[in-house]
Amino acid sequence: MKFNTKTIHGGQEHDAAYGSVMPPIYQTTTYAQTSPGNHKGYEYSRTHNPTRHALEQSFASLENGNFGLAFGSGLAAIDAVLKLLNPGDEVISTNDLYGGTYRLFTKIYEDFGIKFHFIGMNNANNIEDFITEKTKLIWVETPTNPMMNIIDIKAVSTISKKYNLLLAVDNTFATPYLQQPLDLGADIVMHSATKYLGGHSDVVMGALVVRDKELANKLYFIQNASGAICGPQDAFLVLRGIKTLHVRMQRHCENGKAVAEFLKSHPKIEDVYWPGFEDHSNHEIAKSQMSDFGGMVSFTTKGNNYEEAIKIVENLKIFTLAESLGGVESLAGHPASMTHASIPKEERQKTGIVDSLIRLSVGIEDKEDLIADLKQAIG
Repeated sequence: MKFNTKTIHGGQEHDAAYGSVMPPIYQTTTYAQTSPGNHKGYEYSRTHNPTRHALEQSFASLENGNFGLAFGSGLAAIDAVLKLLNPGDEVISTNDLYGGTYRLFTKIYEDFGIKFHFIGMNNANNIEDFITEKTKLIWVETPTNPMMNIIDIKAVSTISKKYNLLLAVDNTFATPYLQQPLDLGADIVMHSATKYLGGHSDVVMGALVVRDKELANKLYFIQNASGAICGPQDAFLVLRGIKTLHVRMQRHCENGKAVAEFLKSHPKIEDVYWPGFEDHSNHEIAKSQMSDFGGMVSFTTKGNNYEEAIKIVENLKIFTLAESLGGVESLAGHPASMTHASIPKEERQKTGIVDSLIRLSVGIEDKEDLIADLKQAIG
């Protein structure tokens, strides 16, 4: 199947009971057994649930993987990956990443003896300088949140394989519509399915996809033992969202380009971060590993004034000032005071998250209305 067909049919079967086209919501905790251990593949819904299983099959199909796992949130999915590690192990991570990921790494797992190196990965060769015999995992976001940096997944994969390290890629911003990290050499793909996969700002969920059976079994064990699963109603909502992923992403990309080009031409705007620009530092890598450039755009104002940035996001009328991203509606955020507030200011500023930075999740409305809204808000 090609991708657009996979979003609707990939990994899916009609329900065995009555031929239901959409997987039913199996709102049950337990399943009848004819004798101990003799059942129809399901015993307890923390371990397996038919609705969640259908979604996990869809996740695997979209990412060209063999095994999918659905969690209660994106952070729960990341947490499961970190539970593959032991005290004393080291992780190399991009220094420009989602604030919640940074908080999980530094405020939870550092206390358990895991050491993290946060480095710039625009040049993948920088990674080797930080590899020791204790390194076990490389954590990559691309495009990064919120600076829209692009990391060469193939190049990082070459390094990870050279040193026998796991490579995990947060593919939330790109989605499998634009980028498929397993095909580029990654071992684990993570999604905050809350975002584009769900697509309608009505569900919180995380996803992991892998190809290797041994790795999958370790993650399934962690998922079952720790219990951070999603419920069947949420699984149903994300399955429904995925069926329009391709058409939504096409419009997100079209609108994102229009908004980025408008902002770049505006006299009051200093910098616009969007990987589709030819002068983006890793534009050529973005072209080679992504099929388009997405609907996420970040920008700063001239003078880098905090109050001015706050005034802009408060003045927006169609863009909603809110956390999160990837829904059909356009959202605006101020990373320094919202999504990345958990990162110390000096660390934020090193990666470009200055006081005037605004991050836009460009939705699927009419682009003329979105540009008019930005125009009146910026003034």
